[in-house]
Amino acid sequence: MKSIKVIIFGLLLIGFFGFSQLEASAHAPDMHSGSTGQNVSELQSTLKKLGYFKTNVTGYYGPVTENAVIKFQRDFGVSATGYTGPATRSMLDKVNMMARVVHGEARGESYTGKIAVAAVILNRVDSSQFPDTIDKVIFQRNAFTAVNDGQYWLTPNSSAYQAVRDAMRGSDPSSGATYYYNPAHVSDSWIFTRDFIKQIGKHHFAQ
Repeated sequence: MKSIKVIIFGLLLIGFFGFSQLEASAHAPDMHSGSTGQNVSELQSTLKKLGYFKTNVTGYYGPVTENAVIKFQRDFGVSATGYTGPATRSMLDKVNMMARVVHGEARGESYTGKIAVAAVILNRVDSSQFPDTIDKVIFQRNAFTAVNDGQYWLTPNSSAYQAVRDAMRGSDPSSGATYYYNPAHVSDSWIFTRDFIKQIGKHHFAQ
């Protein structure tokens, strides 16, 4: 009984911190040309993993960072201002959350397999059968093993970030799947009732 309570408490904390992250981002200061500090370094690091910032992290928001932000904004459907207003920060948070799921769930898979996992998150957002925001999909109870077992908190690599980028730009190797699973590690046979679409690596994708 004690272990069950610990697991439940852990899941509540994960959900709390996930939603708190979005709330904090909404009230974070804008970053723009001339800004400095840890927030700028973290921004540059994320942009670098996404493939937009192609030099060393400096913690200084200069023309190189501004251009990287503009490229990010254009690719992710945010107004290309060159500074990180609320919409840009919110999108960066969504990318970070998705990258954590992809890294936790598919870091041993091919790049195509990683894009497919990211696409499943977006397909769930678009489906009336699931919550309608990225954060709610990710933190829906028992939706993702990586959230349940803590792998969500591992630091995602560049491959996970770029897989999210490609999925959010429209790539969907899963062909519209809203589920995926590794049949060798299934603990609930219910998943086998879903309509199989295809296999990518060790993951089966289904609708």
